[in-house]
Amino acid sequence: MRKIKYCKKPGWVNMKRKIIPYNPKSKELAKQLRQNMTFSEVKLWNELKNGQMMGYDFDRQRPIGNYIVDFFCKDLQLAIEVDGITHLDEKVILKDFIRQDEIESYGVNFLRFDAMLVVNKVEAALREIRNWILEYEEKNGVSDFVLRKRELLEKPVSRKRQ
Repeated sequence: MRKIKYCKKPGWVNMKRKIIPYNPKSKELAKQLRQNMTFSEVKLWNELKNGQMMGYDFDRQRPIGNYIVDFFCKDLQLAIEVDGITHLDEKVILKDFIRQDEIESYGVNFLRFDAMLVVNKVEAALREIRNWILEYEEKNGVSDFVLRKRELLEKPVSRKRQ
């Protein structure tokens, strides 16, 4: 029997990560998208990678169902999309709505940012992500793993041999 780990916040239990199905055919396309990210995606990725966003791990170009989201955090069940100019087209807006609705049916939450906001004011996007995470943590608590990662980010340990 598996032990339940408790968060430092009393009354909140770490939950097992939910496995979201994806179309295996999406894996190769996701790999190509990771190799050809837009400038706005690269700019946001540089702020999200390596647990820099409050200790949470984000994946980039992550397959979910029959789609691929720009960024995804498993622990938060949070997808982040950076919408460029093509997302202003009426047909694309409709497809985005259907796509987001289907992905949300897996229990995934969405944050969308305009690509030009990310390019010109990445801090505003980061502030919105942080605020979303703080609200999430207020409702659901913070896992011990994330708390330990935050401590490491605040006080990095040298990996050099003594």
